[in-house]
Amino acid sequence: MGNPKRSLETFNHPIDASHPLFVTSVSRAFSILRCFEQGAQYLGNQDISRETGLPKATVSRFTFTLAALGYLNYSAAQEKYSLGTAVLSLGHAFMKGNDVVAIARPLMRELADYTQSAVMLATGDRDRDRMVLMEVCQGDPTFQMNLAAGARVPHGSTALGRADLATRPIDVFENHLRRLEQECEPGYWPKLRDGIVKARKDYEHYGFCFSMGDWNPEVFAIGVPMVSADGSRVLAFNCSGRVSVMTREKLVNDFGPRLVALRDKVHAMTEGKF
Repeated sequence: MGNPKRSLETFNHPIDASHPLFVTSVSRAFSILRCFEQGAQYLGNQDISRETGLPKATVSRFTFTLAALGYLNYSAAQEKYSLGTAVLSLGHAFMKGNDVVAIARPLMRELADYTQSAVMLATGDRDRDRMVLMEVCQGDPTFQMNLAAGARVPHGSTALGRADLATRPIDVFENHLRRLEQECEPGYWPKLRDGIVKARKDYEHYGFCFSMGDWNPEVFAIGVPMVSADGSRVLAFNCSGRVSVMTREKLVNDFGPRLVALRDKVHAMTEGKF
């Protein structure tokens, strides 16, 4: 197989809304669906307009169309919309069509039990600079991470996100830093940036990177990226758990190499096609 640590030369660059092939109406439709990511069951057109910045009249046309297609449901009693079953069908189709999850799951379960930690598999959400969890295996019955498949976690402060960023070409990496800076509280940015830059160096040195309480002060974690054979996609694995269990010595000498070995095995079993 190809070297799973290599930097991507063909990795997709961040979304360019000025590209002649970019369809703004499609982007707007998905921005409406993403309004439900924070867990709200019902949202009205006014709520969506406020969240997206789109005019209410525009939102009304999009929500009507999405409801007609089954991606939203309209409640006459609430006079608001909720997600429709067509969204669930897409998610089911995605998971069914991704053998990587089925292949990785038993290996992740084994590592989670060994490390007494949570082992996760995630992919990047390019539109929102987040990592989307594809699978979570909990290994510590007394310290459960409150995360499940479909949840999103930050790029900059998590081991998953840092692993994803560490393997990107330097121009894409620097562009993401600029985008993350815009989202970050000014006083916190220097520390966050230092952590991301150091994670890139750690990846080059160790083959994995760290998040030592940066996202959650009670959690230490390591992350490792997995690059597809054609260089078009990056997934990331992590291993995260209690500070008392996930000591730096264990991460460097034991858990980290095991996570790298898991990544390499999944890459080989999928032939890098995911």
